[in-house]
Amino acid sequence: MQALRYWDYYGMTDTFTALYDSASKKEVFPQLYDIITSRENILLAYRMMKSNKGSRTPGTDGKTITDIQKLSEDELVLDIQYKLKNYRPNKVRRKHIEKDNGKWRPLGIPCILDRIIQQCFKQVLEPIAEAHFYNHSYGFRPLRSTHHAMARVQFLVNHSQLHYVVDIDIQGFFDNVNHGLLIKQLWNLGIQDRRTLACISKMLKAEIDGEGVPFKGVPQGGILSPLLSNIVLNDLDQWIAGQWELFPMNESYKTRSGELYAKKRSTLKEGYIVRYADDFKVLCRDWRTAHKWYHAVKLYLKERLKLDISPEKSQIVNLRKRESEFLGFTIRATKKGNKRVAHTGIKAKNKRKIKEEAKARIKKLRASPTAQNALLFNSFVLGIHNYFKWATHVNPEFSRLAYDLRAFMFNRLKQIGKYEHPENPPPTYKKFYSRGFRTFKLANVYLYPLADVKTRNTMSFSQQLTLYTAEGREQIHQKLRPDLQHEIASLTKSHIPSRSVEYMDNRISRYSMKMGKCEVTGMYLCAADVHCHHFVPLHLGGNDKFSNLRILQKEVHRLIHSTCKQTIDGLMAKLGITESMQSLINQYRTKCELEAVSFFSRT
Repeated sequence: MQALRYWDYYGMTDTFTALYDSASKKEVFPQLYDIITSRENILLAYRMMKSNKGSRTPGTDGKTITDIQKLSEDELVLDIQYKLKNYRPNKVRRKHIEKDNGKWRPLGIPCILDRIIQQCFKQVLEPIAEAHFYNHSYGFRPLRSTHHAMARVQFLVNHSQLHYVVDIDIQGFFDNVNHGLLIKQLWNLGIQDRRTLACISKMLKAEIDGEGVPFKGVPQGGILSPLLSNIVLNDLDQWIAGQWELFPMNESYKTRSGELYAKKRSTLKEGYIVRYADDFKVLCRDWRTAHKWYHAVKLYLKERLKLDISPEKSQIVNLRKRESEFLGFTIRATKKGNKRVAHTGIKAKNKRKIKEEAKARIKKLRASPTAQNALLFNSFVLGIHNYFKWATHVNPEFSRLAYDLRAFMFNRLKQIGKYEHPENPPPTYKKFYSRGFRTFKLANVYLYPLADVKTRNTMSFSQQLTLYTAEGREQIHQKLRPDLQHEIASLTKSHIPSRSVEYMDNRISRYSMKMGKCEVTGMYLCAADVHCHHFVPLHLGGNDKFSNLRILQKEVHRLIHSTCKQTIDGLMAKLGITESMQSLINQYRTKCELEAVSFFSRT
């Protein structure tokens, strides 16, 4: 995972691990502000923001990440540290996007510097919150996805035979979060640094352009909002789990069946919550228990979290008789032998959207049958296949969709493409699709067949996977080589006042990507020997982008820019430059508008 590498670049891995470990022990944190405003945390926040596509969306000041890239590292760090001393967020830009039901969802887009500040807070608060979060909350959390939430629901239906579902829809959740309650919840998690809480309070009350100061809600679009929304609903998770799943027993039982029997004899309500953001279900064994849960959850949300439910969207569903919807999927408990198993498909509304989108893209291909449009169509098909392939009945669902679109697609593409079985398709096609399906070939690109998708078994989330422990990180990926990691840490600490944040950041990325080796000689470089060369020099129109930087040994760099024949001859002899190395050096010199060096000038 790229985030782990970024942590290593700036030496923050141990800090985040220590925060997670302390939070797991229920310790409190009265001094977080200094970590949040540290140089390393701010530069890490910049790097994380730069890799976010939303960083190119302007706020009310019209600035994007491009404007921040022009600053030096020192300027960026000092700007943020100074702003946080008496923090006043800029106005938030309001933007509305259409929802599936035709209504509009309001987004709040902070200015780019405020987003970087929110990222600074998120990085430090997340390991603390993660240590307290419930295992089966899956939304907006590291490494977790909608498919893990679906896997948990299927597990409870298949193995625990829980066929009654309490569906609760919170009315306007993000717009109705109680600010005072949220601050108390942060305090109860151990985040007891008053300066940190004061800054978060100001973020929540940042003025919305054209609407004024909000007195409740967390703005969707803010970097910190998903974490704060999870903190709000974590109380609900823990309360429901504590009513049955995590309820302590007076007597210890060795077997699961013994524990279950003891609980059944009590007045406890059997129920298990599965939550993704504000979308959640409570699975129960019978209608009577489900009815109790419905009213208990409704009351808890109202009295404890100051939130209302939507009565028309909240209901109790018997999965043996009806379907329930969750995250774009449908779920039903169907008979299989002597038991019932989860039968999952695609929500009707999603199928309509897929049809509409497919038709729009086919029309675009008809109007402009270019390779680019064919590739965009393939990207769309691969995306919906990757999301819905976890449904148990995805194959018949997509077969039906393809059948419904077949005539429309054939009539519009038959004159501009060839309908055939793929012959020698590219490796990407072979990787994802079989050649048994006929498809159109346009602009030398085979369109991915909509019907060609196979179900994949959902896999439950492994609770040992976490970014915040050494064991968890070991399972995620093989860490960087220790020597390379040490040199990256040294590079990160280096200071070049005249260089931009973008240059300093991309220099580290390039060094890591090349595994610390000189791009001309191939020799391994310690941090002290690393020089970063602009392939197209800045004075000739070059820039600090990753693609324009090259990692070189310092004497190779000197050789590329040298104009003295005696110096060139000495360096080529010292470095043992071969003919292939010389060819590469001459490419660099040409871009610098310098004469090529002769291979025989060394002799």
